[in-house]
Amino acid sequence: MVLPSSVGPLELAIIFVILLIIFGPRRLVDLASSLGEAIRAFREGVEGKTEERREKEKEEK
Repeated sequence: MVLPSSVGPLELAIIFVILLIIFGPRRLVDLASSLGEAIRAFREGVEGKTEERREKEKEEK
């Protein structure tokens, strides 16, 4: 089975409509918010920056 190399705007729109039908507008907003928080936490973990380290950097400046 060959998968497409990229997802175009039409495919994204179809996926969005399907998710909207399945979860509804309220739940979809909650899911997007949770996903954003998870991505933010992951990036901070990868960068190795914690809240304490950020405060320490601010104090040094």
